[in-house]
Amino acid sequence: MVKVEKEKIILGLDPGTNVMGYGVILIRGSHVSLLQFGVIHLSKYAGHELRLKKIFERVITLVEEFSPDEVALEAPFFGKNVQSMLKLGRAQGVAMAAALSRQLPIIEYAPKKVKQSVTGNGNASKEQVAKMLMTLFALKELPKLLDATDALAVALCHHYQKNTTKATAASWERFVKDNPGRIKPTKLSA
Repeated sequence: MVKVEKEKIILGLDPGTNVMGYGVILIRGSHVSLLQFGVIHLSKYAGHELRLKKIFERVITLVEEFSPDEVALEAPFFGKNVQSMLKLGRAQGVAMAAALSRQLPIIEYAPKKVKQSVTGNGNASKEQVAKMLMTLFALKELPKLLDATDALAVALCHHYQKNTTKATAASWERFVKDNPGRIKPTKLSA
């Protein structure tokens, strides 16, 4: 009997109002491979509403091209400029709406979580994240805009988090099975 390896495609997005990064990875068993990553230039569009429309259209195009199973986004960070935060939130919301319009599950990760997952350091710089991704995916050179590697890092973070959650659950199940005398039932009060 031949064992079929499960495949999963994850689309990582780093929404922005001037540049939006995207990264698509394929998971086959325990092997992770890069399908594509890049940026979408939005600053050439005059109005904010046109940029939001382009984000929606490009996310739909990426979904149709790669048929991802899940979408991972970088959660908003809190800055001092309220107008910038509002615009970024709109960009993220539009990217989410595009994925949701195709019934795709969406998961958000804080920037520190993404950096921690990829480099082991939640305070790593964008350049450190990019260099780690260059090593992991055998990339020849850094992209000009690190929004592309940020999005790729979000996709990889999602893969790592899913595996960590499964491994943790399996570890606890094994512990409970192997140590029935160490588990004490608790009474829940109503």
